[in-house]
Amino acid sequence: MSGVRDQYEAYPYPARDPADEAARLITGSPSDPREMDHFLWQGRRDWSRPLRALVAGGGTGDGLIQLAQKLAWAGVACDITYVDLSGAARAVAEARAAARGLQGITFVTGSLLEAPGLGRFDYIDCCGVLHHLPDPAEGFAALRAALAPGGGMGFMVYAPHGRSGVYPLQEAFGALFEGLAPHQRLARARAVMAKLPAGHPFRRNPNLGDHLASDAGFYDLLLHSQDRAFAVEELLALLAATGWALAGFAQGGLYDLARLAEVPEGMEAARAMGLAERLRGTLKVHVGYAVAAGAGDSIARPADRALVPHLAGGAAARVAQAVASGQPLPVKLAGTREALVLPRKAAPLIAAIDGRRALGAIEARSGLDRIGFGALWAAVDRTLTPWGLLHYSGLRA
Repeated sequence: MSGVRDQYEAYPYPARDPADEAARLITGSPSDPREMDHFLWQGRRDWSRPLRALVAGGGTGDGLIQLAQKLAWAGVACDITYVDLSGAARAVAEARAAARGLQGITFVTGSLLEAPGLGRFDYIDCCGVLHHLPDPAEGFAALRAALAPGGGMGFMVYAPHGRSGVYPLQEAFGALFEGLAPHQRLARARAVMAKLPAGHPFRRNPNLGDHLASDAGFYDLLLHSQDRAFAVEELLALLAATGWALAGFAQGGLYDLARLAEVPEGMEAARAMGLAERLRGTLKVHVGYAVAAGAGDSIARPADRALVPHLAGGAAARVAQAVASGQPLPVKLAGTREALVLPRKAAPLIAAIDGRRALGAIEARSGLDRIGFGALWAAVDRTLTPWGLLHYSGLRA
């Protein structure tokens, strides 16, 4: 792992300036607390209980800062342990936390393979790390050993098809620049990149942009010394082999084969997801949540009227207005474009989503009987939830 450590000491990733914390919070999946609740605790976690979390391979801190800040805003006590190989990356993450005045974070320089020695955690964030280990299974197993009963993990690992063109360049650059210092590798790789023909698979891949954003992004994408991608079937098998079970992908609609083709009768779910991944051809990462194998269904289901729905971005009024006027809702994810259509009569239900009202209260406001509300809300749920636009959580806004 010395090559990986050297890389992130020279180019902490992703490139972040702690001064920017005054102007913005970087958000996304996984590790948004309401999304975590939706996928891991059936939307019913008791947020009066402190959350103990591990950010494994935290880099410059995006997942850490999002989790800690949103919990702080919600008044939830937390005990978060951050661990990363790179002292330089840790320094950036610490400076970002300090800029926000975030408390309850312990910073550790080390490997996520040491996670079992750090304690047991209700939640584990591991994004962009497991695919950089010499043996990813060892990493998955170490994190499973650090999971507290009833806990779960949010993960991101690379997917192969959306990264077309990356791995031939990594292989070539690895052979050409072996033994050079990181800054020399970067300079020479940039010179070679300028000479690539327009028809090179990398140049023709519109899904990739890290190499344009920063030196750290270029190095991480094209000069990484330890990097592999997982097709969805490989990922599911690896989860199963290391004591995990998939709770759900953050945007599960991307893996729904029925949206792309007629599904042969009796096809296994993993096979169907794998075919959907191949047909889309644009997924460059898999983002989702996992629980301990055998833990059972952990995802929130809208039959529970006590659940509180949350609309992504909080733009309920705007979405409701579009639905009321019959406009489709545009979605763009992983190179995929969808136009989501909801019945106009669902507009008042969407307008009532304020992050505080439970489904029962929204039903009472609707004037619909239980069956009518259930059918209409089911349409809202199955249209929005697969794209990460609707979650259920007791962590109220």
